[in-house]
Amino acid sequence: MENAQGLIAIAAALATMTGMGAGMSQGIATGKAVEAIGRNPETDGKIRTTLIIGLALAESTALYGLIVGLILIFMKM
Repeated sequence: MENAQGLIAIAAALATMTGMGAGMSQGIATGKAVEAIGRNPETDGKIRTTLIIGLALAESTALYGLIVGLILIFMKM
């Protein structure tokens, strides 16, 4: 039973690491959007709209990972 608790802890840690990937992808996307707006300021509205939708999708993966990690930690076998 102790071995199962350790494996659950490792699985929860891996699930919550999705936040790192989401954070990196959001930073890269924001940087590229700023570059695109700098090159072509007329497309500001379209780029901003697309960026916000992409950031919401990236953030949802981080939230799913957090929820899975919390479920793994707090659900008893």
